[in-house]
Amino acid sequence: MNNKWIMLYQKIHIHPFMWLLVGLALMTGNFWELLILFFIVFVHELGHGLAATYYNWRIKQVLLLPFGGVAETDEHGNRPLKEELIVTLAGPLQHIWLGAGGYLLFQLGFLSGDMWELFSIFNLMIFLVNLLPIWPLDGGKLMGLLFSRFLAFSDAHERTLKASFLFLILFVTIYLFIDPMHINIWIITVFLLFTLKKEWSQRHFVVMRFLMERYYGKSNSISHITPIIVDEKEKIHHVLQKFKRDCKHNIIVMKGSNKQPPLDENELLHAYFKEKLTSIDIGDMLYSY
Repeated sequence: MNNKWIMLYQKIHIHPFMWLLVGLALMTGNFWELLILFFIVFVHELGHGLAATYYNWRIKQVLLLPFGGVAETDEHGNRPLKEELIVTLAGPLQHIWLGAGGYLLFQLGFLSGDMWELFSIFNLMIFLVNLLPIWPLDGGKLMGLLFSRFLAFSDAHERTLKASFLFLILFVTIYLFIDPMHINIWIITVFLLFTLKKEWSQRHFVVMRFLMERYYGKSNSISHITPIIVDEKEKIHHVLQKFKRDCKHNIIVMKGSNKQPPLDENELLHAYFKEKLTSIDIGDMLYSY
């Protein structure tokens, strides 16, 4: 077996929230329910992991949660949007064959009616919860990819988090009327709120990692060239905030109404990270390169 597939299994871990659910299941005698839930979650996350491994993503770890999981990578938004779309969808797509396989086992008599009903409910629940437009769920990541298609990385990331907060509030409000005593829902809510708050506090650092990876990392994920038109008095760090995913930028500096020879994005990244010119006007770059 290829070594990278073996390494994938070594990076799968159980999140403390899952252990909390294990304790609740043992206290209430719901062992089979827990086993079914764990199996579905494991297959879901394995789908993400296999797709990411296929594309040679640098996977830090895959955490299994009661409602899915979180795959942590070192790519920092610099993989092609198409790749990330496939990796993101690889989790939810597992629920299709899981549902079909469970129904087949039920029809063949390997699963009782009660067990099949429980399996199908859990499978559908995890599928739907993961498609909620709340980061870092799969639905939230899909929303982020949609924003990234049209906006700069920093704007797309910030709008994804803001929209996720709103959808989380809506989700909790609806469940307060449907089933306010559902413990799993509150576990999910606490986890999502904590994760969103942490990501929001680190949003500027996330953008900086995106730019650093763009400068120091791989450069084989560029699909097209997109110009950025700026005024000569604009600061270099403001221009870097306009960088988008999945494309390479030429920086066109305007001196009044006159276009100057374009700057390559690597010139800006080099000046910012290597030469520490973090606050110069972009027009000064014309005389330096």
